[in-house]
Amino acid sequence: MDEGLKINVLYVDDEENNLNAFKASFRRYFTVYTALSAADASVILNANEIHVLITDQRMPGTLGTELLAQVVKEYPNQIRILLTGFSDIDAIRDAINRGQIYHYLQKPWNDNELKETIEKAYEIYYLKKKQQELSQQLVVINEQLEFMLRQKLLS
Repeated sequence: MDEGLKINVLYVDDEENNLNAFKASFRRYFTVYTALSAADASVILNANEIHVLITDQRMPGTLGTELLAQVVKEYPNQIRILLTGFSDIDAIRDAINRGQIYHYLQKPWNDNELKETIEKAYEIYYLKKKQQELSQQLVVINEQLEFMLRQKLLS
């Protein structure tokens, strides 16, 4: 893993105090983006490579699980975390089934636990990307070998 790379984290929550607290707690460790809504999050997602997406569940307009279900299609490698103050079993089920979340945490968060969860989430992101790169390299090498074999058979 590239140790010089900063992990890009987007936290979506309709409560500005939570966004400010998150940014204050984690900006030393990660590149932190924040959004007050799913619409704001979409703008950030389109403009930046976000490694870890964290969202609150209960927000006006779009629920966190709805946001997660939308972004999983466009950003399948991104690691998703649901962070909410409510224990809603339906929301958890939706987040797992539709949003393919990596982790579920409750507010108020513990800084150390959340930092560790983000770091582990990034490791998974990194490994997914590495696996894709290696698969692509394997395809190219396989094509080259097939070409060389055809050339040898023609000789």
